[in-house]
Amino acid sequence: MQLLCPSILLLLLLLLLLQPPHPSQAKRVVGPYATAPSSRIKGGELAEVGFAPYQVSLQPIVGSHNCGGAILNEQWVITAGHCVEKLIPELVNVVTGTNKWAEPGAVYHTAEIHMHCMYDQPYMHNDIALVKLTRNITFDELTQPIALPIRPVRSGDEIVLTGWGAHEPYGGSVEDLYKLSLGFVPLKECYDIFNQTSSMGVGHICTFSREGEGSCHGDSGGPLVSDGRLVGVVNWGRPCGVGFPDVQANVYYYLDWIRSKISGNDKCYY
Repeated sequence: MQLLCPSILLLLLLLLLLQPPHPSQAKRVVGPYATAPSSRIKGGELAEVGFAPYQVSLQPIVGSHNCGGAILNEQWVITAGHCVEKLIPELVNVVTGTNKWAEPGAVYHTAEIHMHCMYDQPYMHNDIALVKLTRNITFDELTQPIALPIRPVRSGDEIVLTGWGAHEPYGGSVEDLYKLSLGFVPLKECYDIFNQTSSMGVGHICTFSREGEGSCHGDSGGPLVSDGRLVGVVNWGRPCGVGFPDVQANVYYYLDWIRSKISGNDKCYY
């Protein structure tokens, strides 16, 4: 029997991993497996060059945007768990230093993927992951880390989302990074809006501006920043900008887990 060479096996694995999710996962509507290339944040505006130097694009093949993420330090990037749950490190490339995901400022390869120890337990909870790179990121005016939060998000805080997500569900792609200012929705209010869904808990924060604006396919894993600090990572919502809040991983809630993983401690914090 003739054996397939490693490069062909890798290509077949990649094609399998890029298939749309099982229908049981359809509720994670801003997930990375759109049936068409990602476009932009719905209702957002074009981000200026250098506006979000912490923003990265996760690409299984360089030139094929999958999810967003944010730089934490020279070796570590944060994203959503569902962005990397089916991927091996060799299939996660991190593009930095650009507002155009198809025109990398730099490309880094992944050494390790660390999903939260309680990812999807219960369903849609603990949707956060860390990616360790094979070499240090070179920082410049277009590539910088984002600070972690020092307090919980509060009512009245302005939160800025950046990403390359779709303008409409499964919309056509554009290269440019978009930004959108959002408000904080208290968890109890958000919980009631979603009919007390079991898919929401203390590990989430909710954001909203108005109908016609919000995150969409391709924004998953992307950063939400308030007062210069990373407060959220895009998790899930109802596609796209239809008048409901978007539900994000609460970075403040996961600070112990993030710091533990980066320091090399395998203890599970949640």
